[in-house]
Amino acid sequence: MPNNNKEMLDESERCRAAVEEKLGGFFTAEGAGSPKLIESMRYSLLAGGKRIRPILCIKFCEAAGGKLDDAIDAACAIEMLHTYSLIHDDLPCMDNSDMRRGKPSNHKKFGEFTATLAGDALQAAAFETLTNSNVPADAIVEMTRMLAQSAGPYGICGGQHLDVHSISNPLSKAGLTEIHNLKTAALIAASAKIGVAAGGGSHEQLKAAEEYALAVGFAFQVRDDVLDVISTTTELGKPMGADIENNKQTFAMILGVDKCEEMILAETQKAIAALEGKFERTEFLAWFAQLLAERKK
Repeated sequence: MPNNNKEMLDESERCRAAVEEKLGGFFTAEGAGSPKLIESMRYSLLAGGKRIRPILCIKFCEAAGGKLDDAIDAACAIEMLHTYSLIHDDLPCMDNSDMRRGKPSNHKKFGEFTATLAGDALQAAAFETLTNSNVPADAIVEMTRMLAQSAGPYGICGGQHLDVHSISNPLSKAGLTEIHNLKTAALIAASAKIGVAAGGGSHEQLKAAEEYALAVGFAFQVRDDVLDVISTTTELGKPMGADIENNKQTFAMILGVDKCEEMILAETQKAIAALEGKFERTEFLAWFAQLLAERKK
């Protein structure tokens, strides 16, 4: 880990706190819509978490020459869409998880009907929020395209569908990689690219951001696979060994923990290398990639 660890942690907290403050102001109007649905949406949206995707959005915006205010709406939109995916991911028809971030999953607290609609509503709200970004209209159009692409059949939904249908079919390393790239890395890559677009970055910077984020996203998912084997329920905030219980195939099961650690290191190095010569300030982004690679929860 870099020597300026405290400085980087402070910078991460600055971005995270800005996102938390902004998110807290959403879905507060009285007398509009269903109060129980709104409560369900806020329950998951404000449940904490690492806020990795919004932080990446803000920091890539700043790296491309923009400022936090240019990216804050986009960052919140990304977190809304991510939260929708987590709510749906936990449903009994998918991963069937009873806990998320140390609390009952949305469907365990509010029921499957309300949880499903809360996810749907958060996805819609994500795009509404993105259109309010304080950037030129052409940038908003491009950012909207990026977010939509990461959420649909070539992103989260496609990855989730492949993931569920792989339970009864043996997967190769390539097949599992495809699932991870769609289900996890696609939104992380979109977060980075949306940040560059919000900051008015170049085409070259967009490509570098995508390369960085795809590598980080892949390493992130492989780390998740490892933690599901070696961590505890308390540390994870969700049931340990859920993948084994659900008969899901993971890199940890196919390749073993040691090989996974090698893959995480290689992908992290690839991510950091992608930044070289493309942005003026990359210290935080390089540090952040290492932080995610070494995380314990």
